[in-house]
Amino acid sequence: VEGSAELQASPDIAVISLAVESVQKLSIDAKKDVDDRVNNLLDGLGKFNVDKDNVSASTITTRPNYSYTNNKRELVDYTASRDITVTLNNLDYLNDFMDFALSVKINSIRNIELKSSKASSLKDEVNLLAVENAKQQGKSLAGAFGAKLGKIYSINAISNNSNFRFGANKDIERITTSRLSAPSRPGEYLQESIVFSATIHAVFDLEVD
Repeated sequence: VEGSAELQASPDIAVISLAVESVQKLSIDAKKDVDDRVNNLLDGLGKFNVDKDNVSASTITTRPNYSYTNNKRELVDYTASRDITVTLNNLDYLNDFMDFALSVKINSIRNIELKSSKASSLKDEVNLLAVENAKQQGKSLAGAFGAKLGKIYSINAISNNSNFRFGANKDIERITTSRLSAPSRPGEYLQESIVFSATIHAVFDLEVD
């Protein structure tokens, strides 16, 4: 028999991926500009109840940029970049935080992933519901054949998934500083529902009179 179950939850956490980039004549200047902007972001996290444990901004990359004229390579400038991940534990701050990030010259908001803080317990719960559904299916089928459901013989597979009811945010439009302007009213970001699902394939013994 195959048992299945679903549970729906509202997200209460947002994981926001940000990027900052600077192009300067000297590599050290590009790095300093990027570091300054990241530090400005970190300094303002307190008003969004975000501590530094909920921030990942540990790496930086720099690269030279060249121009080519008559097959001759010439160094033009340098690009420094950093990727930052911030976890918001209160979705009420989402719009204000994005405005703040762009205001301190974070170049782009690359992705917003909505999550549930209860994901682990919800996965356990939906697994139990799928098992119970398998038992009910087994009892119903066994009864239809004039038998009784016996002990569990084997569990072939169990799958546990989570997805957004109205589509994931992986295709969210990239927001950049070039599009930052004063809106007529604050942006509204609809919260998607997260659906946790589980499927179990189980084999039971049958008791026949």
